[in-house]
Amino acid sequence: MNEEDSELERLKAKRLAEMQKNISSRQDQSPKSPEKIIPTNPRDLLVKTLGFRGLEVLKNAESQFPNETKIIVEKLSELIKSGEINEIIDGGKLLALFRSVGMHVRMETKINIEQDGKFVSLSDKLSNQSPNDGDE
Repeated sequence: MNEEDSELERLKAKRLAEMQKNISSRQDQSPKSPEKIIPTNPRDLLVKTLGFRGLEVLKNAESQFPNETKIIVEKLSELIKSGEINEIIDGGKLLALFRSVGMHVRMETKINIEQDGKFVSLSDKLSNQSPNDGDE
């Protein structure tokens, strides 16, 4: 029995070593496949990492500061490729970055208020109110 147990343990150890080798070879191959998927265009790479309202901020920056935005997009894509930036960049972070380098990107601002269970823009509410509504 002891001989069979030792043989079984040896086979288990051999199988475990094979499985670990297979897992490590898969991990070695997996970083190569995303590199093929990564777009070569710096803007496309950045767009893939943008989060909520990030694309809106990027488009506004490109229309208002085309040359400066191109430089920043290239630098951001380099940082993304190198792995220094590995998080989602939302619109607020991108806008803060642009403003920190002196680019005051203007964004369209809307203020909505709730009226009768619906959200109405403040400008619509003020334009629909007649001057006599407040006097009654």
